[in-house]
Amino acid sequence: MENIQHRFGAYIKIHWKTIVFLGVVLITIGLVDQFVDSYIRRLLNLCAIYTIISLGMNLVNGFTGQFSLGQAGFMAVGAYTVAVFTVPIEARATIFYLAPMSPLLANIHLPFIVALLLGGLISAGFAFLIGSPCFRLRGDYLAIATLGFSEIIRIVFTNTQTITNGALGIKSIPTITSLWWTYGIAIIIIVLTVLLINSSYGRAFKSIREDEIAAEAMGVGLFKTKMTSFMISAFFTGIGGGLFAALLGTVDPKQFYFTLTYNFLLIIVLGGMGSISGTVIASFIVTLGQEWLRFLDEPMAFGLDLPIFRPGLRMVVFSALLMVIVLFYRKGLMGTNELTWDFIDKKIKTIKSKFNRKKTSTQGGDDK
Repeated sequence: MENIQHRFGAYIKIHWKTIVFLGVVLITIGLVDQFVDSYIRRLLNLCAIYTIISLGMNLVNGFTGQFSLGQAGFMAVGAYTVAVFTVPIEARATIFYLAPMSPLLANIHLPFIVALLLGGLISAGFAFLIGSPCFRLRGDYLAIATLGFSEIIRIVFTNTQTITNGALGIKSIPTITSLWWTYGIAIIIIVLTVLLINSSYGRAFKSIREDEIAAEAMGVGLFKTKMTSFMISAFFTGIGGGLFAALLGTVDPKQFYFTLTYNFLLIIVLGGMGSISGTVIASFIVTLGQEWLRFLDEPMAFGLDLPIFRPGLRMVVFSALLMVIVLFYRKGLMGTNELTWDFIDKKIKTIKSKFNRKKTSTQGGDDK
């Protein structure tokens, strides 16, 4: 008992800053959830969901060094799983009016958290089916296979009328409006990702990223390790897709075009391939930035005959801003670094030293 208390006390002493920070984050979430309007709340929920999905993608692309483009497909699996199993049974007849829902599913209703986990598990199962043949090959076969899988899933969901209601989609999904759901799950997944990356599995992921031949020579099982990373990534993405469906209250195949994957690819490249904190930061930058620049899509002529703003200008300006950032931060905002307390202390010391150097040089010039 004393040994356990001693270890617990040592842990608190070492990580007290992190514990205080998490406490502040939780208090902030509670305050924001109470006082912001529905528009801001939805945007913040979307930031958390994109964080979850991008972390899953970064696990494969950034930490393991494999090129996957199937996030939209895995996201669709999680979203439709939550939609099919959480819609009230009495409302299903009005939703599936062109063709009745399959008798195997018509009377099954699951609690939201159970359906959410089931969506993640089904996504991981699909990842196993895709990865089994692809990870036995080398090169960019995974990118081609996952991109094709994403489109196949969308087409299948468009044509399975009795399961997904086809192109009409599924509405009347019980919605979540509180920030506690999305941010609570996001915090859990961030913590799990940190623990995973700092474990022996995480070191195996990064060894494959650096040099597959050397990793294999050191005893790392390439197929098993890649498959583990890919399935965990798909699980996280399925969870994010389920939260996405519950946030919007409706799903349809058009929401999951393969171009959706590029948003998450943009996030992990901007934040840093192989950085958890960079992914979190970039998720907020990209999600909020795209929304705040929406006014550029509105036609505004400024009294002239030639309209200055046209639909689509928002993405042009946003892309240009991102290109500027990438030019100055070629490895992303964080590179492969993490926003740890040591990293913050080093940055503060660097800034102080530069400031003191400038101050000294200025004083020297004044003396002359």
